[in-house]
Amino acid sequence: MSKELRIGEIVAGHFHREGPLLPILHEVQEEFGCVDAESEALIAKALNWSRADVHGVVSFYHDFLANPDPRPEVQICRAEACKARGIESMMDEAQQAAGDRVKLSAVYCLGLCSAGPAARMGETLHARLDTGSLASLIENA
Repeated sequence: MSKELRIGEIVAGHFHREGPLLPILHEVQEEFGCVDAESEALIAKALNWSRADVHGVVSFYHDFLANPDPRPEVQICRAEACKARGIESMMDEAQQAAGDRVKLSAVYCLGLCSAGPAARMGETLHARLDTGSLASLIENA
């Protein structure tokens, strides 16, 4: 199936929603690994919006990638509760464990404030991390 047809299906699946753009963008990124300029144009056409309107949203949110990143991603909570539980002191070792092979992303609250430090890989949350368990999580990504 062509990219144009698949994006058309994605848009049609969300068109009935109030504020369909963010769910569309998330699904396009999940499907293609990014929301590139071609995808922006196809989404804009399907919604009858300008490409500038779509691009403005894509460029505002740091979650959307213009190019796919094949590396596994580990999101590390850097919010106040996890900071209070020592996440910042673990970051040097986390960076060493990641090297260039794993993408580390800062997020600001995974909803595990009472069980931090916390991280997420895919849909799996990891709580009560220490330096060793965080490094192990990253190395096994």
